[in-house]
Amino acid sequence: MLIRVEHLRKEFSKSVVPIADLSCIVNEGDVIAVIGPSGSGKSTFLNLLNRLESPTSGKIWFNGEDTTAPGYNLNRLRREVGMVFQNFNLFSHQTLVENVMLGPVRLLGMGKQEAYDQAMDLLQSVGLYSRALNYPSECSGGQQQRAAIARAMAMHPKVMLFDEPTSALDPTMVSEVLAVIRNLARNGVTMLIVTHEMRFAREVSNRVFYLDEGGVYEEGSPEKIFVHPEKEKTRRFVKNIRCFEWSSEKNGMDYPSLQGSMESFAYRCLLSPKLINQLNILVEETVTLIDGANTDVTVHVEVPDSRNEALTVISWNGELKNVLDEADGFSRALIHHACPDIVYEVRDGRNTLCGTLRNND
Repeated sequence: MLIRVEHLRKEFSKSVVPIADLSCIVNEGDVIAVIGPSGSGKSTFLNLLNRLESPTSGKIWFNGEDTTAPGYNLNRLRREVGMVFQNFNLFSHQTLVENVMLGPVRLLGMGKQEAYDQAMDLLQSVGLYSRALNYPSECSGGQQQRAAIARAMAMHPKVMLFDEPTSALDPTMVSEVLAVIRNLARNGVTMLIVTHEMRFAREVSNRVFYLDEGGVYEEGSPEKIFVHPEKEKTRRFVKNIRCFEWSSEKNGMDYPSLQGSMESFAYRCLLSPKLINQLNILVEETVTLIDGANTDVTVHVEVPDSRNEALTVISWNGELKNVLDEADGFSRALIHHACPDIVYEVRDGRNTLCGTLRNND
């Protein structure tokens, strides 16, 4: 047992209590995904583990020692508990290699040459060897976050805490950071990861904490939490992450925005790359056929528990007519290949195309 938390409570005020009564155990080698609705105390939980926040009451035992006891060495704790934040926090006036060297030299007393060699090895492990002499401003967000992970690992922590490490990144950069974290998991690094990337949470973790009502509301294997949750709020949360709604009335006819948010939703719902591709084809082709400039278009996607299909409804106002009848042969073939059972209906006075996408093998 590496971490034991007993009846942890954190009050910011009498009316703001993100953590009311939280107890849990973290074993060496665990990779724990921490999920839950906004305001459920996920980030606060990590900050308490690292003692960036002090608990109102309760105990946190780390490596057999009570970190809440008077006189406990918090500097030693923070050397052994690595933290990666949403916003990188690299020193802008130092190169990437200097950022990674800083902790070992100043806090561990490591010689500069040894620290340099270690930093270059770590940068190579996260794919940044060629960027070692670049400053953070010369790197993409994904590269900066990978450097932040290397910096945390340079301290040889016993556990790593990740607070939504991809939330500040462009969607195109998310996968490169998640790949680094996956590699850490394969190497047996103990981790707690606050994330909204549900596919990643299911793939990388061996345990999941669902936080709600001020504590760990439900915990278990990824299969249990994402497929067979036992408690009502967990079931509702998992169900809610499987519904996507987009409207041009709210977002404007901005197809890149639609595609980006839809792909992010599909990824969180654990859809296969093939099914995501079919969804993109269906939505892109049909929205293109609709004159979106003066039309209110709504796209609704729902993923059932099986995750082998996606129920899709595209509706729009204006003249009641089936745009598929006027599509050229190529567009019509693409749409029917992506969704063979697509049908046109009029629902509540709106044009509607609906169907179920399934893997087309």
